[in-house]
Amino acid sequence: MDKKLSLSYTTIALHWLCALAMLAMLGVGLYMVRFEAWSFYPWHKSAGVILLALMLARAAWRIRQGWLPALGAASRIEQGLAKAVHWMLIIGTLAMPLTGMLFSGASGHGFGIFGIPVVHEQHDPVHPGQVIPYRAAWADAAQLMHAWLGYYLIAVITLHIAGALKHHVLARDGTLRRMFGAHIQ
Repeated sequence: MDKKLSLSYTTIALHWLCALAMLAMLGVGLYMVRFEAWSFYPWHKSAGVILLALMLARAAWRIRQGWLPALGAASRIEQGLAKAVHWMLIIGTLAMPLTGMLFSGASGHGFGIFGIPVVHEQHDPVHPGQVIPYRAAWADAAQLMHAWLGYYLIAVITLHIAGALKHHVLARDGTLRRMFGAHIQ
């Protein structure tokens, strides 16, 4: 159970697992698109499916635990901004794998978990090696949303890191140390 001066192991583990996983997925996603590294797609899609479960667990845990209380003095505006950024992170980290799955599934490419299909590819019988989209309009919309969500998450993560550094460097209130497992006095 989270307390004002210390966080549970579950909270800390979910935070850092989700943070590192999302940063890795964003990095790999940007690399794949920039360098047309198609060989990474099966891994990226598999990890995305698995990470959705982790992101759902983190969202459920945070909603169950409630929002963490501020350690230092914070204005109503700062508290509102912090809550907004946290909601934006939760929603973005859930929407990112969902739009990726919708894009891949609706486009006919399918997706799965390391070779175990969740949505099968829809092969074109006339043109071997090509696929037929299940829903091309959905695939196009999801692809666009997935791309924009990547940039959205980069911006929101940057805000989150800036807020953490503000607490650590300027306010010196122990917020960042608490997220690393320290018990604040």
